[in-house]
Amino acid sequence: MKSLQFPKQTNVYHGKVRDVYTIGQGWLVMVASNRISAFDVILPKPIPYKGQVLNQIAAFMLEATKDICPNWLVTVPAANVSIGKKCTPFKIEMVVRGNVVGHAWRTYHSGQRTLCGVTMPEGLRENDFFPTPIITPSTKAAEGHDEDISKEEIIHQGLVSAKDWEVLENYALQLFARGKEIAAAQGLILADTKYEFGKIGDTIYLMDEVHTPDSSRYFYADGFEERQSTGEKQKQLSKEFVREWLIANDFMGKEGQSVPDMSDEWIDTISKRYIELFEKVTGKKFIPEHPSDEEIVTSVTAALEKIGAM
Repeated sequence: MKSLQFPKQTNVYHGKVRDVYTIGQGWLVMVASNRISAFDVILPKPIPYKGQVLNQIAAFMLEATKDICPNWLVTVPAANVSIGKKCTPFKIEMVVRGNVVGHAWRTYHSGQRTLCGVTMPEGLRENDFFPTPIITPSTKAAEGHDEDISKEEIIHQGLVSAKDWEVLENYALQLFARGKEIAAAQGLILADTKYEFGKIGDTIYLMDEVHTPDSSRYFYADGFEERQSTGEKQKQLSKEFVREWLIANDFMGKEGQSVPDMSDEWIDTISKRYIELFEKVTGKKFIPEHPSDEEIVTSVTAALEKIGAM
């Protein structure tokens, strides 16, 4: 993975999807790449415009939720780049689920009724709403698979204090409620999502991406109830269709499994689905941008100077 070089840069971390550059002691430059991951594995081919889609949806949602809790974002100097405050992250993800879908459904369908210490009611069908949204946290693995964990175990292990957990729980549920409102206004249902939080001093901040197709799952609201009553497959806007394609091609990230070949046509389909989600979630027209590495460095340098990070 190629690294850029910014003034006052002190570190760089290449994540599954984002490249994160530390500037001085207190700032981060986050570059959203076109890489795509599923089952905690980076797939071999990039998806055009995916980085721009993720970055611009995240910026849109962080702006739309900043009255609920502080967040890390300060400025967006390029289509696929964000600059913000460096936080000390909690080593968990707050996964909020409004519907029994994805991992929750796979767990439920296997006969289990407890997920991350949360009891799921009997009688649910795939994609049904939970009576109220539930929080099913996971550990934030530096590499490999994230793991389910309960609230009690998080506090017992000292990953989060009981006091901070109350704040995280409150923020996560409020953010999810706001995300559902925004989605509903666009004819969508926010089915599940994940949030990451960190601290600067005693203040908790919302970090990373919010309500994007990589971190969230959306259903089309129109016809949802009819599809549920007839057992028809729900129309989704999310990365789940990529996971389903991988599963159909015998890949779930397990040892010994090989990533199936991704044709140019399939890559183009994924790209168009990401763009569709941007336009549907934000209500804005997607305008493709192609910033070069040199243009990104120039824009970021100017932005860092403007916010006093230099």
